[in-house]
Amino acid sequence: MRIVIVSNKSWHRQYVGELASRTGSEVVYIDNKSEVTYQKFVSLRPEWVFFPHWSYMIPADVYENFRCVVFHMTDLPFGRGGSPLQNLISRGIYETKLSALQCCGEVDAGDIYLKRNLSLWGNAEEIYLRAAELSKEMMIEIVRGNLRAEPQQGEAVVFKRRTPDDGNIGELRSLEKIFDYIRMLDANSYPAAFLDTERLHLEFTRASLKDGYILADAKIRLRDN
Repeated sequence: MRIVIVSNKSWHRQYVGELASRTGSEVVYIDNKSEVTYQKFVSLRPEWVFFPHWSYMIPADVYENFRCVVFHMTDLPFGRGGSPLQNLISRGIYETKLSALQCCGEVDAGDIYLKRNLSLWGNAEEIYLRAAELSKEMMIEIVRGNLRAEPQQGEAVVFKRRTPDDGNIGELRSLEKIFDYIRMLDANSYPAAFLDTERLHLEFTRASLKDGYILADAKIRLRDN
C-alpha cells in the first residue's frame, strides 16, 4: 500500500517513518504544489492521499480520481470555511473537533471519515502542533480501519476567512479577549495581533494573562516605516 502526505507545514514530515511502520505502507511526502497533479498521482497510484495542512486549491481531477482526505479544525458542518482556529477562539470556543473529511468541490462539505477532540488552549503554534500530532493518529486509524466516510449531519455554519486587519486589538473591551487575540495569532508566518497609535505600530506575541494585566512581548515600529 502507498500513502501520500501533502502538507505545506514542515512538522508533518517527521511523521513519515511512524506512519509507514504503523500502517505497513510506503509513505510519500509532498510539500510542493506543482506536484499536486493528476499525472503525479497516477504515477504514484496511492491508496490514500492525506492533506493534513494545505493552503492551496486541490485540483478537481485529483480529488475526483483519488481518495483524498483533508483536515479541518471544527466540528463540521459547523465552521466550514477559512481561519477556523481564529474564528473559533474569537467566538469564545476553546474546545473543538478535528474533522477528517473527503475532499470535494464544495469547501469543507465532504463526507466525514473521523472526528477527534482538540483543545484550543495555548498559542496558535502550540495548537497547530497539537493538531498535527492528532492528525497523524487519525491518518493511522483511517488506514488501518479502511474507514468509510459518512455524510455530514446538521446545519452548515460558514466562517469568513479573517484578514490581517482583524488582528487589531484596539477596540477590544476585556483583557480576556485581548489575550485570546494575541495567542490565536501567535504562530510562524501569521500576522500578529497589533495596536496602532498615531505614530507607532505595536505587534504582540508570547502573551500570558495575569491578575489584572497581560504580560507579552512587543515589537514596535514607526508607522511611517
